[in-house]
Amino acid sequence: MTSLPIGNQIKVLDIVDSSNNYAMALAKSGAARHGNVYFAMQQTAGKGQRGKQWITEYGVNLMQSIVLETNELRAADLFALSTTVALGVHDWFSAKAGDETRLKWPNDVYWRDRKAGGILIENGWAGDRWQFAIAGMGINLNQRQFDPAVKNPVSLLQITGQTYDLLGEAAVLCGYLETRWQQLLAGGQAQLHADFERVLYKKGEKVRLKKGNRVFETRVEGVSQQGELITRDALEHRFAVGSVEWLP
Repeated sequence: MTSLPIGNQIKVLDIVDSSNNYAMALAKSGAARHGNVYFAMQQTAGKGQRGKQWITEYGVNLMQSIVLETNELRAADLFALSTTVALGVHDWFSAKAGDETRLKWPNDVYWRDRKAGGILIENGWAGDRWQFAIAGMGINLNQRQFDPAVKNPVSLLQITGQTYDLLGEAAVLCGYLETRWQQLLAGGQAQLHADFERVLYKKGEKVRLKKGNRVFETRVEGVSQQGELITRDALEHRFAVGSVEWLP
């Protein structure tokens, strides 16, 4: 089934609670195939990292979930898959927005210091066998204005001054994702990791993080093969996904 390319079928959903929920239900029932894409014009309960919601206008931004069959991958490749998807999105976005595009750990898309989108991967298991992953992504494409309560958002339209065809760009993005997917299947984990670190947001710079009630300043060094954020101040620190919060 993995011989089918990503984007072999793009199904448009008018209004759905979450494209990830929709794709996950079909994958669990066996009704979805590898590379199937579920594109939402609007989500009423779109998911983000750390349980946050992704709120967007109708028919303005790119919101889609992709079914990926992971039988050929190992459980140890969980973060490698995350970097694969993030790099595919980065490659597509930076082709339009330029080389100021970065990937903020663990998998947000940033342009300069503004958030352009995010990625959420959810996995399906049968015991200890990794059966499939649902790669959800929400990218600000044609939105002109944002709720003032949203922190530092940006859309591709705001960056380039151009409007984009939603489904056309979804298909183009799938091509970039397929290239990175084939790199993963060919055993390119080391290069994928190196590419991820090359475009890592704030690498080599000091940032403010919050862990529990403690706020501290530290310098971003990189990301481990297991997906931990590596920082250094007086000592080296490693943080698991979800264990720290970035502060402005």
